[in-house]
Amino acid sequence: MHPRLLKTFLAVARNRNFTRAAEAVHLAQSSVSDQIQSLETELGTELFIRSRSGLELTAAGEALRPYAEEILTMADEARAAVEAVSGITAGTVTIGALETVASMRLPQWLSAFRSDHPDIDLRLKVAGSGNLLRKLEDGEIDVAFCFDKDGLDKRLAKRTISAEPLIVITPPETESTSKSGDLASLASMSFVTTEVGCVYRHLFDKAFEDAGIAAPKLAAEVGSIGTIARLVAVGAGASLVPRLAVVDALDHGEISEMPWPGPTQTASLVMIWRRRRIQPPALKLLLAAARDSFVPAKSADAHPRHAVSSPL
Repeated sequence: MHPRLLKTFLAVARNRNFTRAAEAVHLAQSSVSDQIQSLETELGTELFIRSRSGLELTAAGEALRPYAEEILTMADEARAAVEAVSGITAGTVTIGALETVASMRLPQWLSAFRSDHPDIDLRLKVAGSGNLLRKLEDGEIDVAFCFDKDGLDKRLAKRTISAEPLIVITPPETESTSKSGDLASLASMSFVTTEVGCVYRHLFDKAFEDAGIAAPKLAAEVGSIGTIARLVAVGAGASLVPRLAVVDALDHGEISEMPWPGPTQTASLVMIWRRRRIQPPALKLLLAAARDSFVPAKSADAHPRHAVSSPL
């Protein structure tokens, strides 16, 4: 079984659709169909059946899946082991990041890393948290920079690299009844929120739920922090956001800020990568650089807070 066929098989298994799988592995749909047919011919059995909801794995396909994942992992590790003993550091690292992180935290650091390691090519993909984790699990990216969420797959490792303050932003002319604020006073305001599934949307909803206070009226749900800041600036409502995402708008007086009175006042910015016995040298260098360059997160008592992680 050629690794190329197994990679295509896993793409189809995850996407349950030849067209989406073809996009994931950068092939024509006809090529994906041909590869699956070749694999089924080699194994002498069908791996997929069609259903109303899309392609489904057969029992044989389910049996093959974990072995396909392990074979591809072993192939990656074998390549990394050869590169490590050969002293090869050149390569490509594909980074995934939230829009906010990509625009506010990564540019200067990536530029410096590129200057120190000109033989390493960097690629940056911007996506939401859910898509970043999917791309990481699918091998489309090597490392993801996003805000921490519970329930991380055990095949992934993470390291907290900073704690970003959460603030409530309001239109510039808003006169808050209390600059210190509390959840009860915020409940009377309209809010522009991120979509369900976003970490700060979760913190927003949970804070009011745990306090037994009816959540504020939602003016809109928006997937882009930049768009949220612009909506707040023109009076659409207030919003809970990480401060790093709106620094420019605050500096230009386009919006105002007040403290977030919820129990969790920071969002942990983490980098997440796949666990391997041997990391590709280029990725290992980037993970080490991120570890050494970003300010580590600290808890309220100023003692370092260590994230669950694995050796680089």
